Amino acid sequence: MTMLRAIAVLALVLISGTARAADYPAPKEGDWIARNFKFHTGEVVRELRLHYTTIGEPSGIPIVVLHGNGGSAASMLTPAFAGELFGAGQPLDATKFYIILPDALGHGKSAKPSDGLKTKFPRYNYADIVDAQYRLLSEGLGVRHVQVILGNSMGGMQAWLWGQKYPKYMDALVPMASQPTAMTSRNWLLQRMMLEIVRNDPGYQNGNYVTQPRLTKVANVLFGIAATGGTIGYQSLASAREKVDEFVDSQLAAPVTADANDLLWQWASCADYDASAGLEKIEATVFAINSTDDERNPPSVMTRVMKQIRNGRLFLILTTDETSGHLTTANAKFYKTVLQRLMNGLTR
Repeated sequence: MTMLRAIAVLALVLISGTARAADYPAPKEGDWIARNFKFHTGEVVRELRLHYTTIGEPSGIPIVVLHGNGGSAASMLTPAFAGELFGAGQPLDATKFYIILPDALGHGKSAKPSDGLKTKFPRYNYADIVDAQYRLLSEGLGVRHVQVILGNSMGGMQAWLWGQKYPKYMDALVPMASQPTAMTSRNWLLQRMMLEIVRNDPGYQNGNYVTQPRLTKVANVLFGIAATGGTIGYQSLASAREKVDEFVDSQLAAPVTADANDLLWQWASCADYDASAGLEKIEATVFAINSTDDERNPPSVMTRVMKQIRNGRLFLILTTDETSGHLTTANAKFYKTVLQRLMNGLTR
C-alpha cells in the first residue's frame, strides 16, 4: 500500500461521516443520561450524557463495537470496516446481531470538556470510560449480556478492561491493535510529546482559549505520522519528497476539527492504563488481532501476554505492501474470515 492509500485509510477512521455499505440497516443514534456518575477521582457528575449508535434490531444478539482514541461510533462506519463486517452474511451480520457502538466518554457526542466545562471537566481514565459504557448498556439499553465486545486501538485496550471489570458480561473479547500492558515505550513517548506540544502552546492559555491553539493541529498531524502508516507505506512515499511535502501541506492547511481540551483529556486518559495484572480474571474467550507492523504494539509483547489467557488466541496480520501499521485493523478484509469462524463457534 502506498503512503497516500495508508493516509486514505486514516481518513476513513477519523472522519465523522457515516459511510456505509448498502446492505446493512441504517444506523440509529440516541442519547442516555447516566445519573450521579462517579469518576475514579471521586468527582460525581449528576447528569452525564452518553451518546450511542445502534445497527439492527434490539431483538438481535447484542454485539458491542468500541472505537479508537479521538474517534466516535461514526468513525467505525466506514466501507473498509462496517462495509466488510455488518452486511448480510458477513461476520457481524446486522440482520442477526444488535450492534451497539458507544461514543466513549469524552468523545463524539458524549459529554466532553468542549461542551462548556473546559478544564473543569473531570479527568477521566479508561476505567471510567468502561464503567460509563457498562451503565449505558445495562441501565440505558437494558442489555443483560453481550456475545462479543470488539474494540480497535483505544477500544481494544478498553476491551481488556471490560473482561476484568465485568467478566461474566460477555462471551468473547476481540481486542484489536492493542495490548493489556502498561502505557510505556514508544506509545506513551509519542502521546506525551503530543500533549506537551499543546500544553506549551502560548495560545492554549491554560485551557481558556477563545480560538483553537495553532499547535493543536500540528501536534495531531505529527502524532498521526509518527504513530501510524507502517514502514513500507512510508518507504514507498519517501523517494518522492514532493509527494511528502504535498501531503504535509494539505494536512496543515485543513481546518482545525479537534478541540484542544478534548484532545488533551482524550490522550491523557490512558496514562494510568495497565490491564496486565488482572488477566486471570478474564472468563471470556479472547481473540486478539494485531499486525506485525503496528508501531505501538510489538508482536513480541502479545505472544507473552497470550500465555496468561485462559482461553485465548492471537491472530497476527503479517506485514505486506497493503498493511498500514497501527491502521491495519481498520481494514477488516485482513481478518474477516477468521472472525467469521469465531462467530460461528460462539453461535453454536
